[in-house]
Amino acid sequence: MNLIDGKAVAERINEETRQKVERLTQHGITPGLAVVLVGDDPASMAYVRNKDRTSQQLGFFSRKIELPKETSQFDLLEIVRGLNSDARIHGILVQSPPPPHIDEKEIVFAIDPAKDVDGLHPVNVGKLAMGDPTALVSCTPLGCQRLLVENGIETSGAHVVIVGRSMLVGKPLGLLLLRKGKGGDATVTLAHSRSRNLADITRAADILVAAIGKAEFVRAEHVKEGVVVIDVGINRVEDPLKPKGYRIVGDVAFEEVAPKAKAISPVPGGVGPMTVAMLMANTVTACQIQTGYFV
Repeated sequence: MNLIDGKAVAERINEETRQKVERLTQHGITPGLAVVLVGDDPASMAYVRNKDRTSQQLGFFSRKIELPKETSQFDLLEIVRGLNSDARIHGILVQSPPPPHIDEKEIVFAIDPAKDVDGLHPVNVGKLAMGDPTALVSCTPLGCQRLLVENGIETSGAHVVIVGRSMLVGKPLGLLLLRKGKGGDATVTLAHSRSRNLADITRAADILVAAIGKAEFVRAEHVKEGVVVIDVGINRVEDPLKPKGYRIVGDVAFEEVAPKAKAISPVPGGVGPMTVAMLMANTVTACQIQTGYFV
């Protein structure tokens, strides 16, 4: 069993990004990323701090906008529109999930598609479906694909089963893996919680991606010998033996599944670091497209 080390791959990608930023700054261009946080959810605050810190370390112009949870839909839309027109900003991310009174879909629709580094705007999703290379692709699916490529896992002709059909992971990842070329040409099955005989479907997978949002949902009986497993899940489960009273686990029961797997990504340390790295890479891509400088 090989452990798919997302942290190591993310570090390599961040170094590639840093070098691109250096070359862009030689042309007087500094990629700019704005991350907007509404409310005080601890996990979201930690994610935003990490994104802001990483972007600064890579040489970006970084804006972190923290808003009270009472912020209105109108005020948030005004901030997004202001960032759309700010030439210093090439990428905009509004941290998900927002407070319940915020219509997240309307916020996503308001972001300039050229600055939509989260890859969730319908224009970018449509471009991805059409195979348009200028599409900005959602960061987590892009990170999953890159993990497979960087670890020499062949997707061409492989049967990939994705458990989970969200717009954040399942659907865009399916589209990515269906594209022609490196990291694509797969046969893709999108399964979900309503799929009948789910274990029969997942056992047919050469590559299994778990993105269903249920702690340790995928067990040994769900996989065949020699499968490659990408675990997208991040779940907090109570554990009185841990200092914080909980531990973080994925959607895969790692101890059960790992012995049967040819390769598997851990949680934490797998997909998580890749999501942030691909956000940074997307920001540079957006900057290059907007400015016309490709390095």
